[in-house]
Amino acid sequence: MTGEQELEETTPSDGSEELYERMNLKVDKGQEPMRIDKFLVQRIENASRNKIQKGLENGMVLVNNKQVQPNYKIRPLDEIVVYSDKEVHGEEIIPEEMPLNIRYEDEEIMIINKPPGLVVHPASGNYSGTLINGVAWYLQQKNHAINENNLPRFGLVHRIDKNTSGLMVLAKTERAVRSMAKQFFDHTVKRQYMALVWGDLAEEEGTIVAHVGRHQRFRKLFDAYPEGEHGKEAITHYKVLERFGYTTLVQCVLETGRTHQIRVHMQHIGHPLFNDDTYGGDKIVKGTVFSKYRQFVDNCFAVCPRHALHAKTIGFVHPGTGKEMLFESELPADMQQLIEKWRGYITHRPV
Repeated sequence: MTGEQELEETTPSDGSEELYERMNLKVDKGQEPMRIDKFLVQRIENASRNKIQKGLENGMVLVNNKQVQPNYKIRPLDEIVVYSDKEVHGEEIIPEEMPLNIRYEDEEIMIINKPPGLVVHPASGNYSGTLINGVAWYLQQKNHAINENNLPRFGLVHRIDKNTSGLMVLAKTERAVRSMAKQFFDHTVKRQYMALVWGDLAEEEGTIVAHVGRHQRFRKLFDAYPEGEHGKEAITHYKVLERFGYTTLVQCVLETGRTHQIRVHMQHIGHPLFNDDTYGGDKIVKGTVFSKYRQFVDNCFAVCPRHALHAKTIGFVHPGTGKEMLFESELPADMQQLIEKWRGYITHRPV
């Protein structure tokens, strides 16, 4: 029913969601109570009640960001998100004008600095408003011989999810797709992220080794499996950059690229990302009981209304020239403001 697919051989990721957001609904104020499976049958074309019930049981439908059963009765103003594991094929991509922050481009590759809140790829039933729609339009403008029927085959060789900001590389030729896919598969691509996490890490730096796989009960989530009995091997190296008492700014370097790897690994060691509503960071994890502190944290959530994760650098060997390339991006405004607020707080905190 919708998210982001991870194929480690071709599209490794962090934060990318294997499920595609197909439909986002807000229940009307005047809606009478109704079973959610019945409600969705009326709104999803060609969907059977049995299929929807299975989707509900498998965590493919969330109400107010929580999994519900088929007998749940919807209430006015409920927010419903329906997911799918089916990705849109290239021929279904609709070019759409949107601003793109292109950091570099040549005949083989594009480097794009993705803002937070932008979905990377269309999904079944949700064809517009994504980064790939914007790239298709951009390429069409560069070559007016291109139309909806002959869009160039550009490749996503890795992904970052909707609420992660930062650098992505897109391959524009088959040679670039093959080269970049192999580099990601061989773990030779240099990827550095910055994250604000809850808590004061005990060590200045460390390595997290734990398999990452889909949660065995809640299908939208991923989990860490330290014994390796489930999921795929995942390795994250972290280093403390700045401490704020109750939160810490860290640098994370990916050795592997599993779905939600940084978010899952940091939660696994007890330090979820700040304001990560999927992995427990959207509430006070560390701090005091004072109302002023609670208000401060709420203000921080408002400043950065998403998990605090940014793909800061990416480095690889150019598919055509063979030269080493390294790109770096600045922190987006929301994370900059968030960090400044925590700097101010720790500076003026009573001893």
